[in-house]
Amino acid sequence: MKKLVLIGCVALAACQGGADERVAQPKDGEWPGYGRAYDEQRYAPLAQITQANVGDLGLAWWSEFDTDRGQEATPLIVDGVLYTSTAWSKVYAFDAKTGAPLWAYDPEVDGAKARDACCDVVNRGVAFWKDRIFVGALDGRLIALDAKTGDPVWSVQTTDPAKPYTITGAPRVVKGKVLIGNGGAEYGVRGYVSAYDADDGDLAWRFYTTPNPEDRTDGAASDAVLKAKAAATWSEGAWRQTGGGGTVWDAITYDPQSDLVYIGVGNGTPWNHKIRSGGKGDNLFLSSIVALKPETGEYVWHYQTTPGESWDYTATQQIMVADLTIGGAERRVVMQAPKNGFFYVLDARTGELLSAEKYVPVDWAERVDLKTGRPVEAPWARYPAGSTSHQMTNGLGGHNWQPMAFSPRTGLVYIPTLQKRGNYSDAVNFRYTPGAWNHGQNWTIDRPGGRALPQATDKPIGELVAWDPKAGRARWRVRLDQFWSGGVLATAGGLVFQSAGAHFTAYDDATGRPVWSYDTGAPALAAPAAYALDGEEYVALMVGWGGAAGMGMNLPRRPGRLLVFKLGGQAKTTPFPEPLAQPQLDLALAEPSTGDADKGAAHFVQFCQVCHRGGVYLPNLSRTPAMLDPEGFRAIVLDGGLATNGMPPFSGLMSPSDVEDLRAYLLWRAAQPAPAAPAGPNHGG
Repeated sequence: MKKLVLIGCVALAACQGGADERVAQPKDGEWPGYGRAYDEQRYAPLAQITQANVGDLGLAWWSEFDTDRGQEATPLIVDGVLYTSTAWSKVYAFDAKTGAPLWAYDPEVDGAKARDACCDVVNRGVAFWKDRIFVGALDGRLIALDAKTGDPVWSVQTTDPAKPYTITGAPRVVKGKVLIGNGGAEYGVRGYVSAYDADDGDLAWRFYTTPNPEDRTDGAASDAVLKAKAAATWSEGAWRQTGGGGTVWDAITYDPQSDLVYIGVGNGTPWNHKIRSGGKGDNLFLSSIVALKPETGEYVWHYQTTPGESWDYTATQQIMVADLTIGGAERRVVMQAPKNGFFYVLDARTGELLSAEKYVPVDWAERVDLKTGRPVEAPWARYPAGSTSHQMTNGLGGHNWQPMAFSPRTGLVYIPTLQKRGNYSDAVNFRYTPGAWNHGQNWTIDRPGGRALPQATDKPIGELVAWDPKAGRARWRVRLDQFWSGGVLATAGGLVFQSAGAHFTAYDDATGRPVWSYDTGAPALAAPAAYALDGEEYVALMVGWGGAAGMGMNLPRRPGRLLVFKLGGQAKTTPFPEPLAQPQLDLALAEPSTGDADKGAAHFVQFCQVCHRGGVYLPNLSRTPAMLDPEGFRAIVLDGGLATNGMPPFSGLMSPSDVEDLRAYLLWRAAQPAPAAPAGPNHGG
């Protein structure tokens, strides 16, 4: 662990006894929680910046970071200090008015841990409580920092370091307990959420989301409900080896009114239900919203969005709490737009399903039966033996981790959506490999032996959708320039802010009409935050490309930045450096390979494709000069020659002959006139 810099500090006026109330009912000018308040609505009750004057919005201050990987954090603003996190779980504090850096903290995550991160070495934010800032590190640590100085107060390892767990999500602090989940399902882990005492880091409770594969109790808060409700929904299958997945890698929401914590549970491992559980059972609590008591982690209710999940249709997407008038009665509800394409409204206290409508085009299911709560699936959706389903939506989902926002003034939820088909087909001779992707799908790519499956060729579509949760339909849709778009902020000024590509745009919240735009110089995925200081309103945005889809795009890596705007802002950023040219390959210099290129294609899918998907964000392996020399290639892939750069050794997963097969495939692919980017794993997290 390393403290990077201490330039100065400001006095924090945090109310020691009422820290929970500061997130439950934030001051109008502050943003003390990941979604601003506990309700996760991402609505700022600030109206200085309006549709009439937003044209005067300019840059107030900015800062550049020392990492060019994906930036996904939403900043917190408390007592005049802005706190944010970057890739590699680094944390920074700034004077929120001037941008003066106050401190920075680096947990010094081992670069080799990047192998366990499905979707870049990102971090979505920190939590605030009393005089502390909490961050979940990529390597599974939960760390408490002094909010004034950035010095570590305590640190606890929340995961088994020997297993491929990661943390990319933001912690939440509820009733003096820090709640954190984890990721890593594809690699072979069992999901859970943990609560730690905010004062000293002692474990308070833990709730597992899948049964114990060894049929024993865990001594955890989940023991009783796993035995009573979940165990019978699992049949024999690969989950006994993998742990079943079900990681809680993003959504954790607390509602003070119902006094419940809602967690969003992820996909199964493998994705393929037939391999995971013999095609039998709902596999609780995969792809579910689960309500727990915050003091003990005791189960209260659950709703499963996708029973028998078989497509990476996670329910880890943001869970939002609101008051809606439904059927003439005021209801406290939770709302979610998970990957499967349906927007759900549930009673917050009981989990009763109130509505479920398609917010994007979906054909894997006709509808959700409101009596049973179950989707009415298309007969081909579970890709019967020997067949392929080419369905809407794919594993990136209709909505991924990028947060949506709700405006009480319009009653609309603003969702960053995606439309893209995906292929699903049974893996041939599936074998569980710990630490590698275990999706159970027959993904194929260009190779000497040809393709076994047709690839999805439809162009992905990104839209910002204004969704009426009471009527169950869209009020307006805006087609975006970039399908992989950013999170959303709504304000009392009648504005909705969102980034798509390098365009940061403000929209009229009632019509979707764009009223302001700013060229960020690089794409942004994070959701903005708004705050006010000394009578001025600010909008803050983290800029940086990456994440699940970003690593496969033909866009250059740029240093991460924090941009902060205000009316009349006159600051100017410096231009980003020109991207490095792609290396020129002379295949005549390559030592001929003795490997099997078809076998190498399979290795590429299982071990390489998740990061090296064909773009330039991370090295395009079919264009790297390293493959020309077998010894140099082995030194990187097997021995970790570039481990400090985030390319860990694969010596425990691949043999020397496997690496030579991979090199043979890459040489073949490099020789093709127009090598295609792999269709790829499409995921989130």
